[in-house]
Amino acid sequence: MLDPEPIVVSEEKRELIKKLLLERISLRGICRTVNVSMKWLLEFITETYDQLPDHLNVNLIENKKDVIIQVLECEVDELWSFVGKRSNKQWVWIAMDANTRQVIAFYVGDRGQESAQKLWENIPKCYRDHATFYTDQYASYEGVIPVEQHKAVTKQSGKVNHIERFNCTLRQRVSRLVRKTLSFSKKLKNHIGAIKYFICHYNLIKVEEALHG
Repeated sequence: MLDPEPIVVSEEKRELIKKLLLERISLRGICRTVNVSMKWLLEFITETYDQLPDHLNVNLIENKKDVIIQVLECEVDELWSFVGKRSNKQWVWIAMDANTRQVIAFYVGDRGQESAQKLWENIPKCYRDHATFYTDQYASYEGVIPVEQHKAVTKQSGKVNHIERFNCTLRQRVSRLVRKTLSFSKKLKNHIGAIKYFICHYNLIKVEEALHG
């Protein structure tokens, strides 16, 4: 039996798929739109997610000769999600630079203090050393963020507005995070990859806005 001919997908179609992955559309919807198989799409997604940078395309601030050139403020929040079934809850922990609006770190795990610690470890050192972190009054942050850098606030304070707005954007744009969705992730790796993919793109947009704004 002859081997089947390899599937050839043009570079133009690949770029279109990358754009569609940033929108609120299911994987089967992408398959129907660009006429590729689910098997090919899943392999392409895995390859794309594996190439994402761990630095999330964050444009870090620079401190020269120990002089802080700006006041660093960060907002931190959590977003509920699930993988496979609703009982398998996964929380997306996110830290954002309040000035640049870049997402500087994220972590997917449970809602306990260990996950808060993992998020903290993922935050770039310049922020861990110098920034003030605004969070809601959830107890898991206590003992993780240094007391002198931590401000637990209410939603009415306005100090976590930017990150709450970003969480809303995530739910609107990433189909896996839409409430009551049928496009939920079957595998945790793909769930994390989809979130990371959107964040990396989001940060690039923020850098472009800063350069041309």
